[in-house]
Amino acid sequence: MSTFADLGIRDAFIQGLTDINIKRPTPIQEQTIPLLMEAGHDFVGLAQTGTGKTAAFGLPLLERINPKGRKAQGLILAPTRELCQQIAKQIFRYTKYSEKIFTEAVYGGFPIAKQMDNLKRQTHIVVATPGRLKDLIDRNAIDLRQVKTVVLDEADEMLSMGFKKEIDEILQYVPSAKDTWLFSATMPREIEILVKKFMSPEVIRVEIDSENRVNKDINHKYKLYNKHADKFKMLTDFMGRQGQDRGVIFCKTKMAVRELTEKLKEFGYATEAIEGDMNQPERDKVMRAFRKNRLQILVATDIFARGIDVHDLAYVVHFQLPEKMEFYTHRAGRTGRAGRKGLSLSLILPNELHRLEGIARELNIKLSESKGK
Repeated sequence: MSTFADLGIRDAFIQGLTDINIKRPTPIQEQTIPLLMEAGHDFVGLAQTGTGKTAAFGLPLLERINPKGRKAQGLILAPTRELCQQIAKQIFRYTKYSEKIFTEAVYGGFPIAKQMDNLKRQTHIVVATPGRLKDLIDRNAIDLRQVKTVVLDEADEMLSMGFKKEIDEILQYVPSAKDTWLFSATMPREIEILVKKFMSPEVIRVEIDSENRVNKDINHKYKLYNKHADKFKMLTDFMGRQGQDRGVIFCKTKMAVRELTEKLKEFGYATEAIEGDMNQPERDKVMRAFRKNRLQILVATDIFARGIDVHDLAYVVHFQLPEKMEFYTHRAGRTGRAGRKGLSLSLILPNELHRLEGIARELNIKLSESKGK
């Protein structure tokens, strides 16, 4: 197995990786980093959630940055505020021992005037949601004329959230970009159209574990219920067997998230919700509490599945099945990370079993019924 030094990463960044216990490259990092270290390549990386894509593009991007420059040289687009924050935080950690490389995250739900002021400072890498970046471009509040590398992270999610128009306009606004790198867990038709429109015909592709788009360390189970009243009891029975283990429960709607969170609190569980009607400070407060182990359970909607950057989750529960197959991929990918085993449990009605089995066939995962109480 290669080391980061073998892949061409400089010692200063390797020290930063060591501080956060990243010692060996994952398969996506091992295959991707040497390709991205060479300028002049458009790139598509297809890999499941939790495989280390941030370091796969973040480290080569950092190697390209000239710390003495004052303008943005790299642009990373991501679908959610939480993922933007997560990426910016990781890049900051990688650069702990290097020359100062400044990253600015911009996203909705935060005063745009403050972000405009922040962008006047020396900024080497901009991490942005497409909507907020387009707002900043329209206000002439951001200078991307020196951007040489554009990264589209979780591209499938950005398109499913309706950002196609913004992405098209942003990519046309950075003609100076020499390389476009696209990372995604799935490759729907819309992604292929984007690749053909904005990337070179010689685009390099890397696909990791294409037959298993969901982590092999995750055990996928389901439990049947017949009445809605039985569903909540089934959930609390399951959680009562988890001890101090922590997990995330997913619902399809904001209302369902709020209602379930309140019921769990009434039963004494240390839990909070994270959903779209919360403002940014509220979401930040919840995520800080969750990361610091003050909460045992997080109840979330699908839009936040990719921004939950906690590596010791023992399980996820699909209290409601997701609307789309790829949402199952991203939900389940919150557990079974960093070599640990995880559990993905779906609570379903008998008439939902056929749909769940279809998801399992499409994702090539082994599904079994939970026999526990």
